[in-house]
Amino acid sequence: MAIASSIDWIAQLIANHTVPVVQSSHFQQLRAQALEQAHRLMLPTTAQEEWRFTDLSPLLRLQFKQAHTQPDASVLDVSSWQIPEATLRVTLIDGVFSPEHSSINQLPVGLTILPLVQALDTHGAAIEAHLRKHSKDDDLFVALNNAFLQHGLFIHVAAGVKLTAPIHLLCVARTDAVVTHPRIILIADRESACCVIEDYVSASASDYLTNVMGDVRLAQGAELRHIKVQRESIDAFHVANYAVDVAREAHYISQTMSFGARLSRHKQVVTQNGEAAKITTDGLAWIEGRQLADTHTVMDHSKGYGQCNQAHKTIVGGAAHAVFNGKIFVRTGAQLTDSSQQSRNLLLSPRAHVDTQPQLEIFADDVKCAHGATVGQLDEESLFYLISRGLPELQARNLLTYAFAADLIDRIPVPSLVAQLSQSVMARTGAAS
Repeated sequence: MAIASSIDWIAQLIANHTVPVVQSSHFQQLRAQALEQAHRLMLPTTAQEEWRFTDLSPLLRLQFKQAHTQPDASVLDVSSWQIPEATLRVTLIDGVFSPEHSSINQLPVGLTILPLVQALDTHGAAIEAHLRKHSKDDDLFVALNNAFLQHGLFIHVAAGVKLTAPIHLLCVARTDAVVTHPRIILIADRESACCVIEDYVSASASDYLTNVMGDVRLAQGAELRHIKVQRESIDAFHVANYAVDVAREAHYISQTMSFGARLSRHKQVVTQNGEAAKITTDGLAWIEGRQLADTHTVMDHSKGYGQCNQAHKTIVGGAAHAVFNGKIFVRTGAQLTDSSQQSRNLLLSPRAHVDTQPQLEIFADDVKCAHGATVGQLDEESLFYLISRGLPELQARNLLTYAFAADLIDRIPVPSLVAQLSQSVMARTGAAS
């Protein structure tokens, strides 16, 4: 049954949720302020600049409830999503930590991995600064995540610790018509190194809402590879907000792969807070049917000598709609910044639609910055070459489409995950229209 208005939808969503009391008065105050803020805000509409290509009105036709605090995970098989290289795995089922499907009992010295509900009580001081950053964000989904702050994950890599195996965070949706608000906090201390794979999948659920927030901090000289894979149900909604702080001489590598969800929104704000920091961000969205994938990125160079290389690709079939809005800010004094951004978009059908908007705002005079965007179909010369060598036209088109996506997938240094994603891509090439 449809909810009459945005106000009614938000009120119903809030009424269906409860959160337990935690020891810290700060967290209680944060939740109370966020709840009050959520009551004041409206569901974003296309009249707002940040959402002008993304219509959220389909959400109003669905009523979401809170997931069970202790889901029955006894019959759930997660083996098909396992990543053998990741000896450490944390599984959230409908947003709730599942110890039965996790393997974090024997952690390397200097690594802390805790469900957020536990970390709130034991590592409150380390988490507080991250939560405070978002307390005034004028965003309904941020306010809801803060208001129902409970489930998620806290990862802390101590100074000098260099992990050789990736950490796998597996988020499994199992129940229809639920909303989850996972919060992911990643802290990489001075001269540390690690890789985190954040993986969203669906076991049997279809129409649900994932509202995730990520807070990431890299201290001086740290290196963090952050791989996010979104392969939710084709009827699901996925909204994500990430804030990343990168200190002096640190290196943040972000690789985001989006394949699922009826409507997905990925917003990532990266702030260079120290000189000579390096940021590498890759993004791939492959959508078809009537899917909508919206990607917003902000690269904020506030210190000098920063480097950023951003590559974003979309493959759009059927009547799907892809959105990319990428902003690069170079603040006054951020001299000798070298920042580039490329948006490449491939249309597979006449009804496919892409809106791409790369932007530069530069307030320093000694910088090297570039951006570019392309929207088009498969290269006719390449297609002709393959056909002339004996490949059937459909096979030639599929091969070129696969190559367009594989360029970014192959950069992931986790062979089994590359194999999983490549298989998914190959399956889609045969169905793309």
